[in-house]
Amino acid sequence: MTDQLSESLENYLEAIFELEKTHKVARAKDIADRLSLQRGSVTGALKTLAGSGLINYEPYSFITLTPRGKKIAADIAFRHQAIREFLINVLQIDADTAEETACRMEHVIDPMTLERLVCFIKYVFTCPRAGEQWIQSFKRFCDAGRLETEQCEACIDSIARPEVP
Repeated sequence: MTDQLSESLENYLEAIFELEKTHKVARAKDIADRLSLQRGSVTGALKTLAGSGLINYEPYSFITLTPRGKKIAADIAFRHQAIREFLINVLQIDADTAEETACRMEHVIDPMTLERLVCFIKYVFTCPRAGEQWIQSFKRFCDAGRLETEQCEACIDSIARPEVP
């Protein structure tokens, strides 16, 4: 559905989507500010998106997403959020780097990979053999730059031979 949209146009849709959530409508100035662009450079993209039937746009007026545009924008926002959460909560990447990286990755991730990423996140935070302790162990591994095999052996032993009360 978004195959024909460039990364730039997807960013416009996502910005409009976020602005609609907070302000009910978007203005060209708000979009330019959100995307760190000059106001004059926004007009061409808005005309393109309007011509594709993804936004309602008239010069000097409010901008809103069409139902089709809203569906595409919600998908882009979901991809962004899922990738960002994975980077922060699983890979332990700092929030600023995760945000920048998610912004780039959201445009190229395929649906199957995204689905698996979301499943992995759910698994990590719901499986009793994974969870927060597993994430903290991964964080310690990343911070140390090496695997502490003594801890791994103790963990394996506790799984293989659970304590009996």
